[in-house]
Amino acid sequence: MPVTPRTDLDTLPSYVPGKSVPGAIKLASNESADGPLPSVVRVIADAAEAINRYPDMGAWTLVERLADKLGVERDQVAVGCGSVSLCQQLIQAMCGPEDEVLFAWRSFEAYPIITQVVGAKQITVPLDDSYAHDLDAMLVAITPRTRVVFVCNPNNPTGTVVRREELLRFLDAVPDGVLVALDEAYREYVTDGDVPDGVELLAGRDNVAVLRTFSKAYGLAGLRVGYLVSNPKVTAAVRKVYVPFSVNSLAQAAALASLDAYEELMARCAQVVAERSRVRNELLAAGYDVPETQANFVWLPLGEQTAAFAEHALASKVVVRPFVGDGARVTIGTPEENDTFLAAARSFNRAGA
Repeated sequence: MPVTPRTDLDTLPSYVPGKSVPGAIKLASNESADGPLPSVVRVIADAAEAINRYPDMGAWTLVERLADKLGVERDQVAVGCGSVSLCQQLIQAMCGPEDEVLFAWRSFEAYPIITQVVGAKQITVPLDDSYAHDLDAMLVAITPRTRVVFVCNPNNPTGTVVRREELLRFLDAVPDGVLVALDEAYREYVTDGDVPDGVELLAGRDNVAVLRTFSKAYGLAGLRVGYLVSNPKVTAAVRKVYVPFSVNSLAQAAALASLDAYEELMARCAQVVAERSRVRNELLAAGYDVPETQANFVWLPLGEQTAAFAEHALASKVVVRPFVGDGARVTIGTPEENDTFLAAARSFNRAGA
């Protein structure tokens, strides 16, 4: 009898990354248009001299720095191979085959994949008419089998947000035993003061976990490092399912150096935010429906025109991220890259698509 993998893997959706096309501007993966700061690059180069040694398996120096920065205890922080890896560790730590994971749709496309890998059941709730989380509907969808609820804030791929009052009301109404995972990968780009800092919501609550990454604002997508903050019991469980040494020594060194350069990096974020506003306003003026975004990308809900729009953009040497049948997500690049994209968007014949 031949060796046979799990049969349910035949139905496992594949994660679709934003593609790179030689000679084209890549605005498909929500990456930072800028690389690491020179000071961070120097630290990476120095750290490379010791890559014959295993990294600190617990990334304890980075854990301590993050705990100090966030005003939490060390045992509340776990570091992982990007926040997506921590999302999977969280499901592995919290869920079994009889459990359910709840999230909005459309949201981060890794959620259904990591849920099925663990063997849990996914429950999805449509976004509301403004392309944002419908927390009231999500609350109704919670069952006795629900163990984890993901709230992506800002939401990927729409950039929309859940604000303080509605999120607090939701957290207070979630039944005991259900963990709410606030996925805040784009937190550094948030300028709306009414969008809460998830870490500040941990006080007095043991049903919240916050996930963040160094991939976006910090420009370290290629090194893969993120972190989770929760109550010590959840964090300890997440650490137990950690793949040993998965956060490499270069990533740890770069993350520490990036924290040292935090103010300079946030100045870069301010430039992205300014371009975000300009791009959205230009798209609105061109007749596109673009929801307000608090991330480093914009969402164009194009429906059945999505594939044609992506093909037209590519013909103009711009790669966007299409979600066929729903819309296109477009990363905010440099001003020059954004101008090229805007020209392509203006020349797209929506009536004839």
